[in-house]
This record gives sequence, C-alpha cells and structure tokens, in this order.
Amino acid sequence: MKRKLSLAAALLLVCTSAYAQHDHDKKPAAPPMDPAMEAMMKAGMPGEPHKKLGTMAGSWTAKVSMWMAPGTEPMVSDGTSTSQWVLDGRYLEQRFRGSMMGTPFDGLGYTGYDNLKQQYWATWMDSGSTGVFLATGPATDGKTLSFTGTMIDPATGKDTTTETRLTLTDADHHTMEMWGPAPDGKRYKMMEIAYTRKK
Repeated sequence: MKRKLSLAAALLLVCTSAYAQHDHDKKPAAPPMDPAMEAMMKAGMPGEPHKKLGTMAGSWTAKVSMWMAPGTEPMVSDGTSTSQWVLDGRYLEQRFRGSMMGTPFDGLGYTGYDNLKQQYWATWMDSGSTGVFLATGPATDGKTLSFTGTMIDPATGKDTTTETRLTLTDADHHTMEMWGPAPDGKRYKMMEIAYTRKK
C-alpha cells in the first residue's frame, strides 16, 4: 500500500513539474498596443499610392521644352534623370542633369504620398534658384497626378500659382507638364519634360 502511494506521489510530482515547465516555456502575451502608437505606425507605412510612383524609378533620358511666353516656339534641350526610392520606399528621389539657356543645370526633387493628408506632394530644388518649390495634389486611381503649387515670380516678387500634371504613360514613359500665368494673367503651358527609360 505504501509502495502504491509512493508511486502515485512520484507520478503526481512528475506531472506537476512537467506542467510547470510547460507554463514556464510559454511566452507572455504581448500587451495591447496603444491606439495612438498603432495609428502612428499605420500612417508611416508606404502603401498602394506609393507603389503608383514606382514606375518612375530608374534612369531616364529627358526632352525638355520651355515656352517663355504664349504663342512662342519652345526652347528644347536634352537631359538625364535618375529616380530611386529612399527611406524604405517612402519617398522617390529624382536627380536631374541638363542645361538651361546653354548653362549646365542640376535639379533635385522628392515625390511622395502623405497617408494622413491623403494627398500626393512634390518638392523641387535646382541650381537656378535658392528656394524650395512645393506642390500638392489629390489621390487618384488613374495614371495622371495633378499638383498645385506656389512659387515667387522673380520679376515681380509676388507669389504665382502653378499647375502641374504628371502622366504615367507606361513603365518606360512619363511626362511632366506645367502651366503658369502669362503677363496678362491668363494661364499657359510653360514647360513639358518627356521622360524615356534608358535601355
């Protein structure tokens, strides 16, 4: 009888020890994430609107046409452009090199999508200015992105509103067009850059 009790006690001890060890190996459940932190993390993740910009990544040849006034012939020049994702696919960086009126010209721009404001945005800096141009535009399901921006007219020192259209034609072609005010205040097409992917 004593032997049976000892055997039962030993079996109970082994089972209890194994159960305790099993519970010890379990990782404690993660505490629920703070809603504010969860929202911040979600807002910081690139998504489908960012993927739309992906067709512009790569190396490009560029044909630049600029109109100094309505009804005039455009000044045409060639350039090159390289665009790449930075900060883990959050921003598309563009580095442009060409010429303007016979002078070497370099530009640097960033394009992205703000998840919180639910709009696209683009910045531009170049060797022909000392400021930063900023334009924003609504989200779209199509291949055309429209931006509105403000820049200072060097001749008048006053703010000027511009409209830019970015057409993502296909994986190897996209076009940037910009409209601004003529001296009489009417809007006209000031610039067009046609990009073709380098092969």
